[in-house]
Parts: sequence; structure tokens; C-alpha cells
Amino acid sequence: MDSTRQKKIGKLLQRDISEMFQREARDVTMGAMVSVTIVRVSSDLGVAKVYLSIFPSEKADEIYKTITDSSSRLRYLLGVRVGKQVRIIPELHFYLDDSLDYLDNIDRLLKND
Repeated sequence: MDSTRQKKIGKLLQRDISEMFQREARDVTMGAMVSVTIVRVSSDLGVAKVYLSIFPSEKADEIYKTITDSSSRLRYLLGVRVGKQVRIIPELHFYLDDSLDYLDNIDRLLKND
């Protein structure tokens, strides 16, 4: 169960990481639309699990690899943004959120019946 502080930090990081992908890290996203669906922060606030939804999903693996390879740069950019609000800039771990693809598949299967 996440504490109130973890939830607040998670929302702050979600907003700032989303803005980073839109403005400062466009080279990392390679023109694709990257959405941060949720950020879960560990209890010591040292690790943040960032779940990403990437559109178009055909390029998702390639973009995900680029994002994970440049995670240290993204952490630095995050530190510049939230350095005054958070004492520890968390280490970023990225994960693909494929729930939209899953929903698409279910809709497609239901329409075929």
C-alpha cells in the first residue's frame, strides 16, 4: 500500500516526466507519442517505476530500448525540474504499459463474434 507521500511524489514525477517527453526529450521518443500512464515510487523514494504507453505500438520496442538506454540523461533532466521539491531524485525504471493494446484486442475479438 502506497503512502500519501509516495502517491504525491508519483503524481509529481508523472507530470514532469510527461512534460519532459513532450519538450526536452523529443530525440528519445523519435516522433512517437509517449504517455506516462503511472509512476510508482518505492517506500524510500529512491526508485520510481515509470509505466509508458507508446503510440504507434509497432515502434514501441525500439523506442522503449532508446528510452531505457538514456535513463541516466532523463534522470538528470528530471533532477533539474524537481530538484527543489524532492530531496532524492529517484532512479528511473521504465516498463511498457500494454493495457491499451490488450483492450484493443478484446474489442476486436468481441466485434468478430
